[in-house]
This record gives sequence, C-alpha cells and structure tokens, in this order.
Amino acid sequence: MDVEISGQLVVPEHALGVVVFAHGSGSSSLSPRNRFVADALNEAGLGTLLFDLLTPEEEADRGNVFDIELLAGRLLAATALVREDPGATGLPVGYFGASTGAGAALWAAAEPDNIVAAVVSRGGRPDLAGPRLASVRAPTLLLVGGADEPVIELNEAAQRQLNAESELRIVPGATHLFEEPGALETVADLARDWFTRHFTGR
Repeated sequence: MDVEISGQLVVPEHALGVVVFAHGSGSSSLSPRNRFVADALNEAGLGTLLFDLLTPEEEADRGNVFDIELLAGRLLAATALVREDPGATGLPVGYFGASTGAGAALWAAAEPDNIVAAVVSRGGRPDLAGPRLASVRAPTLLLVGGADEPVIELNEAAQRQLNAESELRIVPGATHLFEEPGALETVADLARDWFTRHFTGR
C-alpha cells in the first residue's frame, strides 16, 4: 500500500553525508530530541532527514508501532528518496535510530543492497532487529543512559550479535529520554563524531 509521509531534508553546502532519522514509538518527525541532534549535525556539515515513519492513522494501531519490518521498509523507501535527491547525490548515508527506530535502522542496514556508512542508536532497542543483527555491515554506535538499566542489558546482548564494528557508550546518569542536563548534548557530540569519522573514512 502506497502512503504519503511528511519529512524535512536539510543538506548543508559541501555536506559530508546525510543522516536519516528513525524516531521511536510515540514520537514523530517533530521530536524535540531528534531535532536537537539534527541541528547539531547540520552545524557540523552533515545533512539530515527527519520524517514520519507512520501516518497518523497507522500510529493509532499499536501493532504498527512495533512492526519493525514495516518501519524498516519505510526507512528504506526514505533512503532511496534521499539518494535520488539532487542535493544528496553520491553522499554516504547513515541512520540515527531512537527506541524502536533503532531496531528499524539496524533491520534496514542489514539489507544486502543497502549500503549504510554508519548507524547510531539512542536509547535504542537494537534487539528488535533480531536475527538481522548479524548481517549489519555498518559501524554501529549504541548510546544508552546510565540509569536505563533494562535497555543497557538489551544493548549489550544485541552488541554481541553484531559482526560489524560496534561501540557501546553509557551516558552517566541519563534516563531513557536523555532529559537530564547535558545528556542530549553528549548524545549529539558522540553522534556527530561517529558519523563524521565514518563518512569521511570510507
């Protein structure tokens, strides 16, 4: 079924690459946390795409919110559109996934024909990518709040299944939404460095 979803693509002049955001359950392209990170990436010369993974009608069905294959399919479609955009042609693409969006990002990154330069997961559920984790080729940074203990364990288990380069970083004192002072700034800095390194070192 074809659906129309909204989004905002920003590609700075001489951009190093484009980061496609995959928001988590109960969130959207208007997520202030993702927009904060996107702004920081734009300032560092990285392009970003913030878009809605689901239509408002689809979001009303909680089953869709956790349908990782559906979300990954939307992410793949958005990635294809980015690669066709005149301002982003030839640029490397990365994924920034939050919560369930991280599962979708890793699922999409495991697609054989989808070349992804880097993935960053914020408070993510990489475990939701299940058996696809072993097929991910993109260097993956897992960011988890130090006070988000159940998600730390899920990320540790998921990292053991990754065959690609990966790093798990704990942000001290941060909870699941990284609402503590300085926590989101730390996320933005770590994400910026990860994407910059892997976009320029390809």
